[in-house]
Amino acid sequence: MLQSFQQDCVALLRERLAKGQIDRRQLLAGLAALGVAPAAGAQAQGTRDLVMVNWGGLANQGFGQFYGDPFVAANPGYRVVQDSTGPSIGRIRSMVESRRVTWDMCDSSATGAVLLGGLGMAEKIDYSIVKRADAIGDTFTMEYGAAPYSFSSVLVYDSSKFPTAPTSWADFFDLRKFPGKRLLRRDATCVLEAASMALGKPMGSVYPIDTRAALGLIERTRRDTVYWNGGAESEQFIRTGEAVMGQIWHTRASVLQRESNGRFKFIWNQGILQPGIQVIPKGNPGGVAAQRLLASMMANADGQVGLLGLLGNGPTNPAAAGRVPPELKMFNPTDPENVRVQLPLDGNWWGANYQRVNQDFLDTVTG
Repeated sequence: MLQSFQQDCVALLRERLAKGQIDRRQLLAGLAALGVAPAAGAQAQGTRDLVMVNWGGLANQGFGQFYGDPFVAANPGYRVVQDSTGPSIGRIRSMVESRRVTWDMCDSSATGAVLLGGLGMAEKIDYSIVKRADAIGDTFTMEYGAAPYSFSSVLVYDSSKFPTAPTSWADFFDLRKFPGKRLLRRDATCVLEAASMALGKPMGSVYPIDTRAALGLIERTRRDTVYWNGGAESEQFIRTGEAVMGQIWHTRASVLQRESNGRFKFIWNQGILQPGIQVIPKGNPGGVAAQRLLASMMANADGQVGLLGLLGNGPTNPAAAGRVPPELKMFNPTDPENVRVQLPLDGNWWGANYQRVNQDFLDTVTG
């Protein structure tokens, strides 16, 4: 089963707790910042719930400090609760069509926001409430979704295998100069961008993706490539040496670099910068309060920096960069120096093309 980035964030928190790198309070704070931690206890009389839905979490846990508490403090009479049953497009569509919507905000993706919006299943983001100025760029403020955090797909490599370090996706696909197995996610998103850049496309000209050319490169290197479904699996492929170079999420690449004392390294150059999109189902019971909750998450620069320190998710508020501690800048996907060399994902292109293109990709890698 293909794992989402948000699911892997929850897994990373649990791993850090098990290693003793964080305590229970920090775990709960991180879960809340991801929209995973539910409010504890029974609903107080006169309060209204806002229900956030994601792909996994821990039941009956309290608020964390980053997003839930600030919103509730500023909006008396509300609490934020969690449903971890998984906000698939199919489930959201079923709720909306039956007019039995019980969810207020759902973890999704840029592609999901476009698909749901096109089906009439998501509310438009009210940018008179959610402030576009609270995001560093259009990538994070879509018509049907906005992103209070970011993440990147980056090139990671085993530095002990190469006297000369790879610097680009062209190096990644150059099996003669850099021999050894490659690692890619079993999904077309970000893989085809990397292939396009490897074929010489400048970052500003990657979209619309020439899928035939990109898939041709994937086909030519298929027998030298292994594929991952989940974040922990991607990390393990590199640790065990089954792959010497890979495209993985920057959060996992950061863990590898830190825990190997620099043997495993990653580069920001030509990374694909992606938004952690939240969508609001059409006809959600919370109404405008869901827009205010999203606005609070987008505006909370300090909370976003806290999440970066805890888990590695990049802030999207422009005020956050100046508040990031120096030791975290190299691991921050939205640090100005790192943003400058990355490709922002075009969610609108993927929303219009994902289903067809991803099937063509899967046919290519399994054929």
